[in-house]
Amino acid sequence: MILRAALFVLALVGPAAAQGDAAAQARAAVTMLEEAAVQLEEAGGARDRVQALTQTIQAFETGLAAMRTGLRQAAIREAQLSARLDARDGEVGQLLAVLQSIGTDSPTAFLHPDGPTGTARAGLLLAELTPALNQRAEQLRRDLEDVQTLRSLQTNAEARLRSSLTAVQNARTTLNQAMAERTDLPKRFTEDPVSTAILIASTETLGGFASGLSQIVTGEDLSVEVPVSIEGQIGALPLPVQSIVLRSMNEADAAGVRRPGVLLATRPRAIVTSPTAATIRYQGPLMDFGNVMILEPRADTLFVLAGLETVYGEIGQVIAAGTPIGLMGGAEAGGELSTDGDETGAARSETLYVEVRQDNVPQDPASWFRTDKDG
Repeated sequence: MILRAALFVLALVGPAAAQGDAAAQARAAVTMLEEAAVQLEEAGGARDRVQALTQTIQAFETGLAAMRTGLRQAAIREAQLSARLDARDGEVGQLLAVLQSIGTDSPTAFLHPDGPTGTARAGLLLAELTPALNQRAEQLRRDLEDVQTLRSLQTNAEARLRSSLTAVQNARTTLNQAMAERTDLPKRFTEDPVSTAILIASTETLGGFASGLSQIVTGEDLSVEVPVSIEGQIGALPLPVQSIVLRSMNEADAAGVRRPGVLLATRPRAIVTSPTAATIRYQGPLMDFGNVMILEPRADTLFVLAGLETVYGEIGQVIAAGTPIGLMGGAEAGGELSTDGDETGAARSETLYVEVRQDNVPQDPASWFRTDKDG
C-alpha cells in the first residue's frame, strides 16, 4: 500500500510553471493597463494631443489583448487543476493517511507480516520514500493555493479589464473630438467633389477608382513638402492596425473570390494609423467596401484601406507616420472570457482590406508590411 500511495503522489502533481506563467501574464497585463491609464491622464495636457491619445489607445489595445490572453490561460489552468484534484480525491486521502502513519520521527513504526526482517526492509523503504512523499505533498499544497490565487486573480483582473474598456472608449471619444478640431495639417491639393462623385459613379472596382484618382487633382500647392522616401522601409512597414492576416493576396475566400490585397482580422473599435508619412488621396464611403482610406506615401504608389467605420482627416492633407486615420467598427466585448485563442479569429470580428498599388499594378502587401506576427 505504501509503494502504491507513493506512485499515486508521483503522478498526482506536475510542475507549477503553467499556472505561474498564466498568473504572471495576467499581472503583466494589469501593469500595462495601469500605465495606459496614466498615459490617458497625461494626454489631456500633451502638446500634441492627437499623438498622445493615439499612443494611449494603442497601449490600451495591447494591454487588453494581453489581459484577455492571461485571463483565458488562467481560467483554463484553474479548471485543469480543479478537475485533476477532484478526480484524485481518493488518492489524496490515501497519501495523507500514509504520511500521517509514517510520522517524521519514527519511520520504522510499522509491523510487517514477514516479521522483523520485513519490518526492517519496509522501514528502509519508508525512510527513502518519506522525503519524496513530503515533497509531493508540499507541491500538492502549493497547487491548491495556486487554484485559489488564480481564482482571485481572475476576479481582480476582470475588474481591471472592464474599467480599462471604459477608459479606452473615453479615449476614442476624446480622439474623435481632437481630430475634428485639428487644423494644423498642410494640404497638398484641394478635392474636386464633383469630379470625385463622377469617378465613384463610373467605376465598378476598387482598383479602377484608385487608378482614376490621379486625374482629379486640382489646386496643387507645390510649396507643401511631399512625404520622404520610403525605400528603406519597404518590407518593414508596420501594419496599419493590430491584427492578424486572415487571407493573403489572391487567396480565395469562401465564395471563391480572389482579391489583390490582404484581409486583416482586427478587434472591434481598433484604431487604424498611417504606416508611413503620406498624402490622403481619398477618404469616405465607396461602393460596398464601407469607408475607404487611400494614402499616397510617394508618387505612383497607393495604400488602399477598406472596411473602416470611422475615418479621420481631409483629402489632400499630408500626415505623418502613425497618424490616426480611423477606427474599425463593431461593438467591443466586455470582460467575458473565452477559451478560443486569438489565432482562431474569435476575438477579431472586424476585417480591414489592404491593397498596395504601384503604377496602378497591385503589389503583394506581404512584401511591404510586417505580416509575420500579430501587428
